Amino acid sequence: MGEGILELNEANFEEEVLRAQEPVLVDFWATWCMPCRMMAPVVEDIARSFSGRIKVGKVNTDEVPSLALRYGIHAIPTLIFFQDGREVERVVGYVPRRVLEEKLKRILGEA
Repeated sequence: MGEGILELNEANFEEEVLRAQEPVLVDFWATWCMPCRMMAPVVEDIARSFSGRIKVGKVNTDEVPSLALRYGIHAIPTLIFFQDGREVERVVGYVPRRVLEEKLKRILGEA
């Protein structure tokens, strides 16, 4: 995990994501997934850039398939934006940093 990125699982997902005061970006990924590996530095950069304003976490779908099933993850990487305990945006597949940045700025009311 990169600096400032939470490793999410069944034990901490509700507390860290669903009860969070700030918006949360959750990256559903797996080690064998090449687009996920391409997305990882983008997610780490977002975590640094938006530090203190959002939370960023990752769910390894091989290690925590129950969360992937609960959120209907059919392809990875899937990035879900949560606010006030509910999903507000979803991105599937590799996307450029600016796409995530624009969505976060909208969610934060900065767009």
